Amino acid sequence: MSQIARWLMFTGALIFLIGLLILIFSRWLPLGRLPGDIVYQRGNFTCVFPLATSLLLSVVLTVLLNLLARWLGK
Repeated sequence: MSQIARWLMFTGALIFLIGLLILIFSRWLPLGRLPGDIVYQRGNFTCVFPLATSLLLSVVLTVLLNLLARWLGK
């Protein structure tokens, strides 16, 4: 049971650090404002669908996780 607790704490800390990095670097990175992201505004209503950002993050995470899996598989 302590293995699961350690794994959960590590995963939570990792997610927290990733969120903190995104918060800090969001000032310099145009994520959510890329060409291809759909923004609909009407009056005081705004709907954002970050299509290009989602695709970019998907490709980057796929490459990183594949590299990590190959590195850990050795």
